[in-house]
Amino acid sequence: MPAFEVEPGAAVEISALDTVLWGVLPYVMVVVLVGGLVWRYKYDQFGWTTRSSQLYESKLLRIASPLFHFGLLAVIAGHFFGLVIPMAWTQAVGMSQDFYHFNALFVGGIAGVGTLGGIILLIYRRRTTGPVFMATTTNDKTMYVVLTAAIVFGLWTTLASVFEGEHGHNYRETVAPWFRSLFILQPDVAAMAGAPFSFHLHTLVGMALFVIWPFTRLVHAFTAPLHYLFRPYIVYRSRDRDRQTTGAATPGTTGTAARRGWSAVGTRDRDTRNR
Repeated sequence: MPAFEVEPGAAVEISALDTVLWGVLPYVMVVVLVGGLVWRYKYDQFGWTTRSSQLYESKLLRIASPLFHFGLLAVIAGHFFGLVIPMAWTQAVGMSQDFYHFNALFVGGIAGVGTLGGIILLIYRRRTTGPVFMATTTNDKTMYVVLTAAIVFGLWTTLASVFEGEHGHNYRETVAPWFRSLFILQPDVAAMAGAPFSFHLHTLVGMALFVIWPFTRLVHAFTAPLHYLFRPYIVYRSRDRDRQTTGAATPGTTGTAARRGWSAVGTRDRDTRNR
């Protein structure tokens, strides 16, 4: 067994570094995250944007962006299910640990690979498309490094569980109790200190990501236009073209000729070129 891993429930010696990392640093992260969002909204509302580069290149973006975002949503859902919902609750509804473990690895592996593939394509597009690369700032490069590291280390913990099999570490007995204890302001430092090094690394990189979040383009996640999914369609209609040019209505009618609201209207310049 690696030196940095202990059996769940075993006595763990808590060092001063453990106290700082797992008892103090999470709250520092929250203060920076919330304070940074307030500051950004108050003093940089015009910069609260993704700085979209779709106008420069859209073919690769059409593949990479959905792959990354939908994969990330699945990853977030998996983290919520694994960290927030106690193991006793899933066992109470008849879900065995083996069944949970299999689903977590299967779904989490697919989501992690999809997210990693999406971010790799986005970085490749940004590096190989001239205008997009020219619009990339140092801030963007730092964000991509930290974000990619968080995804890679998270996928590492998932794949490590696959190869370790039944001897793999059960994070629901260490990381999850520590995570929930943060919300009641009683951090279970010993639980997190007993987790393997891979989980420590993934957690630290994740906290670093949230620290820089308010100061990067990632801030747009807090203002995602979800209401677009529920708003009514906007239908554009125009006056009949023949009536505009001749001033006469179609014979047999008393007004403008009937036209479906979704029919193509065209423009005078385009119609002239096509003749």
